[in-house]
Formats: sequence, C-alpha cells, structure tokens
Amino acid sequence: MIAMKIIAHALAALAAVALSACASAQVIVEDAWVRGTVQDQRTTGAFMRLRSESDTSLVGVSSPIAGVVEIHETSSHGGVMQMRAVPRVALPANKAVELKPGSHHVMLMSLQQTVNVGDTVPITLTFEDKSGKRTNVDVKAGVRSLAAAPAKHAH
Repeated sequence: MIAMKIIAHALAALAAVALSACASAQVIVEDAWVRGTVQDQRTTGAFMRLRSESDTSLVGVSSPIAGVVEIHETSSHGGVMQMRAVPRVALPANKAVELKPGSHHVMLMSLQQTVNVGDTVPITLTFEDKSGKRTNVDVKAGVRSLAAAPAKHAH
C-alpha cells in the first residue's frame, strides 16, 4: 500500500514537471543575421524572424561582442525616422514576427571588434511568457555585408 502511494506521488510529480515544460513558450528563431561593420564602427544591427507556440515577448538581448545590446524600434515622427529602445516585442502565438531593418531590430553597441562578413555572432535572446517565466535562447547569427537585406523565405 505504501509503495503504491509512493508511485502515485512520483507519477504526479512527473506529470507536473511535464505540464510545466509544455507551458513554457518554445520560440523558433530563423534567419538570424548581423550587418557587417567597417573598422572603428561601434554599432550594428541584428535581425531575425521569431515565432512562438504561445503568446510571449522578447524582453532582453545580450552578446559578448557588444558592451550594450538593446531592442529597438524604428518609427517616423513628422517625416523624420527615429530609433528608440523598447522594453519588449510581443510575439503572438503562432505568428512570425520579423526583426528587420526599418522596424523592430536588435542594436549591438559599444562593439569590441569589427564584425566581418562570414563571421558568426553569438546572441542570447530572453523571452518572457504570460506567467512571467523567462527563457533564454542562444543564437549564432551569420554576418552579412553592409548592404545586406534579409533572405527571401517561403511560407
């Protein structure tokens, strides 16, 4: 009888762990890239496509090659394009969100090195689900030329 209770409690604990793992938002990162720089340039952008299985938000970004990393938004005010840091980017469930030039993107500032075409830049993205649980996703972003645009993709 005691053994059956122990087994029942163990199964309940395993089910709780499995359910909490399923409740965490899984974010898919596609086509991550960073714009290459020239010597002494200390700022560049990172771009990618994000998709989450459930409602979540991008709330933080870091990279070992930059002293400061922020989520930015580009907007037009009175005909003047402006960039500003934003605290988060919402990712509605099952909808692709593009971080792209002229829109939401990641700014890598106070660069510690030149970023050359062909390099790979490590970036850590931090996501927060509706319950406040944070999850990190490590990305290896390829470096493209200064004039690069995102690769075309099929839906």
